[in-house]
Amino acid sequence: MGWDAKKRLTSTVVHLFLILGSICMITPFAWMILTAFKTKSEAISVNPFYIFPASGWHFENFVEVWNSYNFVVLYKNTLIMIALRVLCACLTATLAGYAFGRLRFPFKNFFFAIILVQMMVPGQIYIIPQYLIVSRLHMMNTQFALLLPGAVTAFGTYLCKQGYQTLPASLEEAAELDGCNIGQRFLLIMLPLTRSSLVSLGIFTALFAYKDLMWPMIVCPQTNATTLTAALSRLQGQFVSNYPQIMAGAVMAVVPMLIIYLIFQKQFVEGIATTGGKL
Repeated sequence: MGWDAKKRLTSTVVHLFLILGSICMITPFAWMILTAFKTKSEAISVNPFYIFPASGWHFENFVEVWNSYNFVVLYKNTLIMIALRVLCACLTATLAGYAFGRLRFPFKNFFFAIILVQMMVPGQIYIIPQYLIVSRLHMMNTQFALLLPGAVTAFGTYLCKQGYQTLPASLEEAAELDGCNIGQRFLLIMLPLTRSSLVSLGIFTALFAYKDLMWPMIVCPQTNATTLTAALSRLQGQFVSNYPQIMAGAVMAVVPMLIIYLIFQKQFVEGIATTGGKL
């Protein structure tokens, strides 16, 4: 077998595995959409060939879920929470990352070690103190309550610190010789060069905020103040569940993230390629 034949065989095998992997990832999503248009009996049928709705496409599942929950308010609460968390996380992380990555100050390594310890501790440990803060400030069922856990991020600080450390020191030295103070060096020279790190941080923060379930259920129990994920969890009954309506709600909840992905697709790819992260 020649070199070209081996290359074609290898390429065929690789593409075959990629296609199979894509099918495995797309199948649950397609099943969710198809189930949203089925009746309750069709959704729980054990017949493996019962894939498409047999009695027609039932759009009333979407109507009933929409009427049961004010999705306009849920969309607004979720998007505002994501925007505020991304803004605060990027602002605090880039300032702290610059300080840890480029400046010298007493106990620098000690304070950064504390940040690394926060990354190693499960986030559920912080729920009680964060809840007490929100409760004693009388900020339950508000956007501040949803924002609090994501306003400062240890992961973002670490990510931005690594980004600033990769930049050559000659850039700051040249700016200092030109008369720039520390604020001008940060805003005009260093910050624009860490755009990829901020894009990556924004992507991860938005996804983590969108998927956050426990915290909104605790601090925003009212329907008009909660987010999509917390509202959808209430569609799950204790003894009986209407799976077509659950899937219809899930489909409507996915729409905002699909739109955001289509708009910022290039930034998503750049951010993941830069960090090597996995969503």
